[in-house]
Amino acid sequence: MEWVTGEDVATTEQAAAEFIAARLREAIAARGRATLAVSGGTTPWRMFGRLAGSVLDWGAVHLLQVDERIVPAADDARNWKRLLATPLAARVPMAQRHPMPVEMQDPELAAAHYAVTLTRTCGDPPVLDVVQLGIGDDGHTASLFAGDPLLDETGREVGVSQPREGIARLTLTRPALDRARCVVWLALGAARQPAVARLFAADQSIPASRVARERATCFTDPAAAP
Repeated sequence: MEWVTGEDVATTEQAAAEFIAARLREAIAARGRATLAVSGGTTPWRMFGRLAGSVLDWGAVHLLQVDERIVPAADDARNWKRLLATPLAARVPMAQRHPMPVEMQDPELAAAHYAVTLTRTCGDPPVLDVVQLGIGDDGHTASLFAGDPLLDETGREVGVSQPREGIARLTLTRPALDRARCVVWLALGAARQPAVARLFAADQSIPASRVARERATCFTDPAAAP
């Protein structure tokens, strides 16, 4: 894994945005399209705005989700709701925005449905060009949590997490994350520093360290740096 520490939050966000944009341009040049799967949480939103300012063929980009809470579409906890309000979503053609279908009554069926979306968009088996990940202060990433059997899933691309704080989630599984051509971690703030240090040390007791590292780059500000 490569590590990049910016001078401050703004420069770190800009560096991550420029890095992702470069990978998307490479994918478009190589295959005529690019696929980007993004996480939610609290960290990446300003970075998404910076990414939206990048010069590239946005008409060739497909936007997907890493994970999503199983809540109604209007719920403020829904990552997709917040993502649609960003300049990044506005850059991508509507038909190429692929939200996780958490409104389906059966979560397992919703996971299977999104696995089909991945295959149609990213090939069989699906290979995402860029996956943007965050890390929780407990070391989780995507919606893969310590103690959840889904962390060890090897046969599916998308699964349903055990409930956390009463809410289950759809999430890409490790096979889908590990197959990506590029993984971009973004961690900002002192609260993330202990988890980032464990990721840096490849501490296998946290879910984040179970994601393949060979094609990964982690961007941190000084407060989060290991």
